[in-house]
Amino acid sequence: MSRRVFLIVLDSLGVGALPDAAEFGDEGAHTLDHLVRAAGGIELPRLQAFGLGNIEGVDSIPAAATPVASFGRCAERSPGKDTSTGHFEMMGCVLEERFPTYPNGFPAELIDEFCERAKLPGVLENKPASGTEVIERLGAEHLATGKPIVYTSADSVFQVAAHADHFGLERLYEVCEIARELTRPLGLGRVIARPFIGELGAFQRTYDRRDYSLEPPSETTLDRLKAAGHEVVGIGKISDIFAGRGLTRSVHTEGNRDGMQATIAEARTLDAGLVFVNLVDFDMLYGHRRDATGYARALEAFDEDLRALELELRDEDVVLLTADHGNDPTHTQTTDHTREYVPILAYSKSSAPGQDLGTRSTFADIGATVERALGLTPCGPGTDLLTA
Repeated sequence: MSRRVFLIVLDSLGVGALPDAAEFGDEGAHTLDHLVRAAGGIELPRLQAFGLGNIEGVDSIPAAATPVASFGRCAERSPGKDTSTGHFEMMGCVLEERFPTYPNGFPAELIDEFCERAKLPGVLENKPASGTEVIERLGAEHLATGKPIVYTSADSVFQVAAHADHFGLERLYEVCEIARELTRPLGLGRVIARPFIGELGAFQRTYDRRDYSLEPPSETTLDRLKAAGHEVVGIGKISDIFAGRGLTRSVHTEGNRDGMQATIAEARTLDAGLVFVNLVDFDMLYGHRRDATGYARALEAFDEDLRALELELRDEDVVLLTADHGNDPTHTQTTDHTREYVPILAYSKSSAPGQDLGTRSTFADIGATVERALGLTPCGPGTDLLTA
């Protein structure tokens, strides 16, 4: 089969609070509607034509009279609202328990062992923090002492920020690998290397970020596709999220536009298989930074890139657009993710358009759809969106 599937994750584009959102401190969240209103409007002609405004609960985008794609939303069955949980469930691996979090910082014994193993003079912070704020506040002390900045969030993450030139990028990766080894028995979801550059007062993070994730605890759609001989291409941080498992090839990118250019390049050359894309800027640059206007402009840029991708599609190709969680930029309590429904837009020139897919009970329906589209019989917990 020469079909290609392009699965594109608009990282953090939630479309309304899940029924249990209050348990996560996210009651009333709605990333899409709230960012559009806060930005004073938005122009998304292709996403509107796909049916983004036809999804239940979306009020900020006009509904299309005749959507060219099928549309709906997915609820998250796993107990979480983080990157790994969302992507794992999307690929058919539903988690039974939440990854551990550390709202009061990491235990002293863990930090002590980390410093000893990594030969560090100590660490700074060790508590939940905003990634950009913490380097502005502690960057100078980091440079003076050589101590990396360790922080966490509402997610299960051990984040290490260090200056790429003064501390060293490879040195940062080395200490993160040690942190990954130490936190693996704890079941911590991810260790993230957060390099930054620049001088005091003008520090900025780089796209040399690296995620050290736990492997999915069970077989995924990616594993099954690879085992069946399919090409499985990860674009952006997909390889990091799945600890490299289930992919035949990975493409590093520097932001959304670069990620979409890499996706369009695959559409021009790939014979068959899955192209799995994460567009991190929506989350990293705009959701976490509470920049609704920047988020809106990034969506408009994606809308243009989506049209460019369409021009490269074959009749039998399938495009799936979704998200992994929310990150409402108007949510003022924290700068963390929000527990929301995610959109699903399914497009193929050869499929009947305009199907209302309703509200799905799990992200795993996405993985099942990918498997069916590429000729496999889905064996995970999901149901094919396009034939059920």
